[in-house]
Amino acid sequence: MRSLGPALIVAAVVCGPGSILTASRVGANFGHGMLWVLALAVFLMVGMTALASRLGVVMEGTACGELAARLGRPAALGVGLIIFLVVAGFQVGNNLAVVAALAPMIGEALPEGLHGLVLLPLVNGLVLLALYRARHLYAVVEFSMKLLVGMMVLAFLGNWIASGPSLISLLSGLVPRLPKGASTADWMALAGLFATTFSIAGAFYQSYLVRDKGWGPADLERGLVDSLVGILVLGFITMVILSTAASTFYGREGIELGTVGDVARQLEPLFGGWARWLFSFGILAAALSSFLVNAMVGGQFLADGLGVGGSMQAPWTRHCTALALLLAMVLGLVALSTGWNHVHLITVAQACTVLGGPALAVALLYLATRPDLQRRHPTPAWMLAAGWIGLVATLLLAVRTIVNLLQ
Repeated sequence: MRSLGPALIVAAVVCGPGSILTASRVGANFGHGMLWVLALAVFLMVGMTALASRLGVVMEGTACGELAARLGRPAALGVGLIIFLVVAGFQVGNNLAVVAALAPMIGEALPEGLHGLVLLPLVNGLVLLALYRARHLYAVVEFSMKLLVGMMVLAFLGNWIASGPSLISLLSGLVPRLPKGASTADWMALAGLFATTFSIAGAFYQSYLVRDKGWGPADLERGLVDSLVGILVLGFITMVILSTAASTFYGREGIELGTVGDVARQLEPLFGGWARWLFSFGILAAALSSFLVNAMVGGQFLADGLGVGGSMQAPWTRHCTALALLLAMVLGLVALSTGWNHVHLITVAQACTVLGGPALAVALLYLATRPDLQRRHPTPAWMLAAGWIGLVATLLLAVRTIVNLLQ
């Protein structure tokens, strides 16, 4: 565990509330039938994360720094802005999930309508305080993510075991098939599941994390192992959540997943009151694990795209991270005050993140195929293959998402 770090941080960021909700919705709608989509996303995510890790330790500069040097500052700024906007979509979901997870624990201490108005400024204020007060951000982030990922595994594993999943049904879900009679909402949930597992923005961030950890060319093999283990943890957690929903909700009438709390409450009739608390505990761990670091992904890329900071410690990285936190908090408060369906809102937000995926995949593959880097450290063919397959998959998914949004 001491040797791991960067990819586990990526897993903690990617496996946020949006991933949990979309996995729950896919399991409730399709059972285990779409498990092969998750398996494909995990494979592509391992390849992309390993590729980004490799670039992070062999490039002289940061990813956006290299893009600026080779293609000009506008190209680097474009990548930074895309990732910043992708992060904003995830961060709104984190805000809503924190409120939903903490509300059952607060009970009647506050009127229901005031939960979000009080909790969101409080949680964001504490995160901003930690952001500006921590001297060595990477060490704090890595330790916190390991702790919170462990909490998520324990929480969701408990509900999964209680749901009594069928091994035959699990294995049959790995056989690729297209959903029959799927609605637009169903397709959006599938797009969200793929996007929250195969997050090119998260994989891209690995190139920064390995540099912040201090790894260099001598750590290429360590980076590969780190990427494999970290992303498999992400895939396992998501599979457990999807399978729990499939075993519990699939085929039942009257299941309405309107809020994060609804998912927890639906478990209560079958498993008892402890299930709701356990699920809320896992949701809270997921939201907190990705809350600061998710915003930091956008902040660090935006600062580096502007050419004013490429590490966690850079002042402008912290300022841009604070901007991402405040923007998402405002959008979260608007969503709470208007009474929008939280699960639907988060699912759409997660699905929309795939729209920036193709541009990020192109940028990553561009850097990975530079002749000067290939001469010094040739990229393994399987990593490049995963990258090209990922690019095609994100292009197809982006087109499908645009069609769904228009409908």
